[in-house]
Amino acid sequence: MNFRTLLRTLGPGLLYAGAAVGVSHLVQSTRAGASYGFELLWVVIAANVIKYPFFEFAPRYATATGNSLIEGYRKIGKWAVWIFVLLTVSTMFILQAAVTVVTAALFGNIFGITLNSNAIAAIILIFTMFVLMSGKFSALDKMIKVIIITLTITTIIAVISAFDLSPREAGSFDWFNAVDIAFLIALVGWMPAPIDLSTWHSTWTVAKRKESGHKESLKESLFDFNFGYIGTAFLAGGFVALGAFVMNGSGQQFSAKGGEFAAQLIDMYTSSLGNWAYWIIAIAALTTMFSTTITVLDAYPRVLQPATEILFPALKPKKKTSLFPYSFWMIVTIGGTLAILVYFSQSMRFMVDLATTISFVSAPILAVLNYKAVTHPQFPVEARPKKWLLIYAWLGILFLSLFSIFYLIWRF
Repeated sequence: MNFRTLLRTLGPGLLYAGAAVGVSHLVQSTRAGASYGFELLWVVIAANVIKYPFFEFAPRYATATGNSLIEGYRKIGKWAVWIFVLLTVSTMFILQAAVTVVTAALFGNIFGITLNSNAIAAIILIFTMFVLMSGKFSALDKMIKVIIITLTITTIIAVISAFDLSPREAGSFDWFNAVDIAFLIALVGWMPAPIDLSTWHSTWTVAKRKESGHKESLKESLFDFNFGYIGTAFLAGGFVALGAFVMNGSGQQFSAKGGEFAAQLIDMYTSSLGNWAYWIIAIAALTTMFSTTITVLDAYPRVLQPATEILFPALKPKKKTSLFPYSFWMIVTIGGTLAILVYFSQSMRFMVDLATTISFVSAPILAVLNYKAVTHPQFPVEARPKKWLLIYAWLGILFLSLFSIFYLIWRF
């Protein structure tokens, strides 16, 4: 398979990577390396391994049925759709605000834009909205392929360059320290991504099939997914390494403010690697966050559209080409995000921690729903997961459940 054929084959898997590689990688993974060296690298790897089946079920379901996981939830019962919608709405504005404000801060810092981060964030959101509304999936698909390739190349160059540095003395993770445990929850909650991102992946798979007219095989779809998933895990390890080599033991604390954080991040890299690395780091950081901003802004309206049509059939548009309720949810997402940025920007760290905690605690619920979707009696028998994967999934559900219970007991 040549490079051009590979790019045509890939699609939803790269969109998944674009959405996943964001705050969890650039911020949380880098912080893990900066604070604890390589001590939490195994946690990053474990999170990717444990959550794998529940993300894999998304392209499996979409390819076998031609529908997104939202339809799978409907077959389980409307209560499942309601749970998904409530969990989505509880975190969507905070998540979109968190990724957009970091993106805006990076834009401002790199290009010397004097506008405040909220104004830049508004411009980014409105520009992205028009791109998505005009081109929809094809525009998103083309943009993200360029962004992910750029992100991967620049990150690899940065990591290889950092290997020349000697890791400073690493801090030690304290399993009885409240601050360390809170960070661990935030790290695992969004590593490699919240499990509800699996529904996004399934809608992108359906959209690609509709726009391309190509009905991909299950093998092709899973190849696309595995390519993106493994690449995402690899990049997470890369950001841990960058934090460990470049930032660990520096004595600096990351700022909670987006603009200051962006400046700190780039300055610390360039001061250790050299001024030549400025644009390498800048492009890696910016493409990381911009890809997340674009994909997240597309994903929420895309998953809430079928959910709305299921829960409120009267709102289902008569014309298949209608942008409603996709456009409605796009405007709601942007409006809610800007409200968060304007009125709650001073408590952004608290809100991000709240969103990651909700994602962490709700992970077992969504994991069970995804499992039930691909084992439902109406799901095609030939596409059902093999027994080893089902056992793997149950072990993951057990671990996520016990970890969530442990956190709730410890927290309350």
